[in-house]
Amino acid sequence: MEELRDASIHHTAQKLAVAIKAMKNYDEIFKKVQILACSPGVDKNDLRNTLEDAIKSTGLETEIRNIVFHLVRNTLITETKSQEKLGHSADPLSYLRRSAVQWDRRVRKSLNAMCAELSMPLHGQPRAVMDRDELISKWEELSNYTIDLSNYRPVYAPKDLLDVLLSLKGPQKPPEDTEFVQVPNWEFSHIELPVKNLFELRLLFAELFRKEGTTNNLDLPAQCKRILDTKQAPLCQHFLKKGRTPAPFRGELWSFVLSHGSYMNGQECDHWARLRNKVLTTDHIVDKLIFKDIQLTASNDDQYFVFEDVLYQIMLCFSRDTEIANQIQFEKYPVKGRNYEGPPSGVVPFHGICMFAAPFCYLYDSSINLYFTFRAFYIRYCHRLTTINTHPQGIVSLCLLFEKLLQTHEPLLWSHFRELQIQPIRVVFKWLMRAFSGHLPPDQLLILWDLILGYDSLEVLSLFAIIILSFRKDSILQVTSLDNIEAILADLSSIKVLPLIQLALCRD
Repeated sequence: MEELRDASIHHTAQKLAVAIKAMKNYDEIFKKVQILACSPGVDKNDLRNTLEDAIKSTGLETEIRNIVFHLVRNTLITETKSQEKLGHSADPLSYLRRSAVQWDRRVRKSLNAMCAELSMPLHGQPRAVMDRDELISKWEELSNYTIDLSNYRPVYAPKDLLDVLLSLKGPQKPPEDTEFVQVPNWEFSHIELPVKNLFELRLLFAELFRKEGTTNNLDLPAQCKRILDTKQAPLCQHFLKKGRTPAPFRGELWSFVLSHGSYMNGQECDHWARLRNKVLTTDHIVDKLIFKDIQLTASNDDQYFVFEDVLYQIMLCFSRDTEIANQIQFEKYPVKGRNYEGPPSGVVPFHGICMFAAPFCYLYDSSINLYFTFRAFYIRYCHRLTTINTHPQGIVSLCLLFEKLLQTHEPLLWSHFRELQIQPIRVVFKWLMRAFSGHLPPDQLLILWDLILGYDSLEVLSLFAIIILSFRKDSILQVTSLDNIEAILADLSSIKVLPLIQLALCRD
C-alpha cells in the first residue's frame, strides 16, 4: 500500500509539474526562483535548504501553494473524473451527453440564424471609425452609447432550457411493485445522477453548526485580516464556510479562492487591455445581445442599475475572451449533423447572463479585479447552471436533488403540486439557473455565494430553494394555480440566508 501511495503521489506531482510549466506566468515564477538562487542568502553548498528558506521568506512559497491549490481543484480532479467516465463501456448517461451536445448545437444554430437574418457575420466585422471613436469616448459611460436594439432578442431564456430538461427521455426502469404503477414519477427520476440526501448534506455543511463564543463575532474582522495576511487560498476558502464574512473583506477573500488574490500581475492587465481593444475594433453580434440583456435585467433592477456602465465593460470583454472556451468543460458525444460555431468566448449570451456578474460590482472598484474574479466564478460554477451536463453539481443534478428533497421532507407540498398538476421545478428553476441573482437582496445573495465558494458546492442552491418553499408553505397550500404560487414566492426581500439554511439542515 505504501508503494502504491508513493507512486500515486509521484504521478500527481508529475502532472502538477507539467501543468505549472504550461501556465502563462511560469516564466515569471521561474525567473523569481533564479534570482533567489543567485542571492547572497543562498549557499551553493546547501542549495536545497537555503533556497527553500529564501522562497519562504519572500512569500513565493505561498504563491506556489496557491497555484497548486487551484490546479488540483480545477484541473486534476476534473481530469480524473473524465478518465473514470471513459472507463465505462456502457454509459447509462449517454443520452444525457447526447442531449447536452444537441442543446449546445441548437443554441449556436439560433445565433447563426440571427446573424443570417440581420446580415451580420458571426465572427464580427471591423468597427466603423465613427462607431469606434464613440465607443472609446464613452467607454466609462456606455449607458450613453447609442445603439439600435429593436431587432435583437435573447437567444434563449431559463424557460427554454427547462423545457428541454423536462423533455429528456432516458432508459425507464420497470416498477418493482405493480401496485404503484399509477403513482406519477419524478420528472428527473430516470436520470442516474448521484445526489445527496439530507444526512449527507449535513455532513457537507457541518461547519455551519459549529458553535462559537459570542466574542468571536466581534473578532471576525480581525480573524479575516489575519487570514488575508497569510495570502493562503485554502484558509480563505475555509473562512467563507462560516457564512459570516465581513463585507469589507469579501472581495479579497473571493479573489484568493477563485484566482489571483488581491494583486494583479502584468499579464492579467495586458490581457484585459487586449480584450478591450478587441471590443473597440470589432463589431460583433454578441455586443448587441449583451446590451439588450443588461437593459432587460440589471438596468431595471433597483439593486444593480447603478452598475450598468461597469457591466457593459465586463460583459463585452467577457464575450471576446477565448480563454473561457478553453477552460470550460463541455460535454462530448458523437452526434451527427452540422456543427455551428459560437462567439469567441464559447458562451452564447442568454437572457440574464449579466446577472452573474452584477453582484461582483459590490465587491470591487477595479474593473480588472472584478473581471477576473467573475470570470473564474463563471467558469467554475455558472456554466454548470446554464448548460445540460452530467456534473454532480450541474443544473440537472440540482433539479433532481431539489425534487428528491421536496418529496422526502415536504410531502404535503409535493402532493399539493401533484394534485394541481404543476411541476415543482417550474417554480424554482429560475432561482437555480441564476444562483438566486436578481431574486435575493445583494447582501443575502453574497452570503449564499460565500457558502458556494466556501464549500465548493452548488448543492446549497437546491437546499435553499426547498427551505423557501417550506417557509411559505401555508400560503402555497391555499392557492391552486402556478401564477398564484409564483406571486407568493416573488418577493424574497425578507429572506435571511444563513438562518434558513441552518434550519433546513436541522430538519428530520
